[in-house]
Amino acid sequence: MHDHEPEEKVLSNDESFVEDRIQSAARTLRRLPDVKVQGYFSTWPTIIREPMEILQMEPEKMRVRPSQQDITDMEEVLFIWLKWIEPEERRLVWLRAERVRWKLICARLGVGRTKAWEMYRRALTRIAACLPFIPE
Repeated sequence: MHDHEPEEKVLSNDESFVEDRIQSAARTLRRLPDVKVQGYFSTWPTIIREPMEILQMEPEKMRVRPSQQDITDMEEVLFIWLKWIEPEERRLVWLRAERVRWKLICARLGVGRTKAWEMYRRALTRIAACLPFIPE
């Protein structure tokens, strides 16, 4: 019925630190600007809109760009940390970072909820074990 976890399914401090950093990397990746083809531009003049036209326009999404430190942290997670675990674990950890529901993850990996949770914890623990130190 509900998608909550029982009491015993709580992450350790080390696992929580790793999980937070991976989720932060996923958020940073979503906030990066869209890739555009270089070298193309418009020679048309800029359209000057009337105030009433501006009010009637669809609002554009406001994107908060990631800082340089956010990008550096994301690259560390993507290009170093995730290399320490197996491809299937990597997929599982990234799906959770992207907030994919456990039910969909279990279907995609072909395992039950308990097995998926164990794989997830094992992957976080393996990453934490490879880190030189974990801040408090």
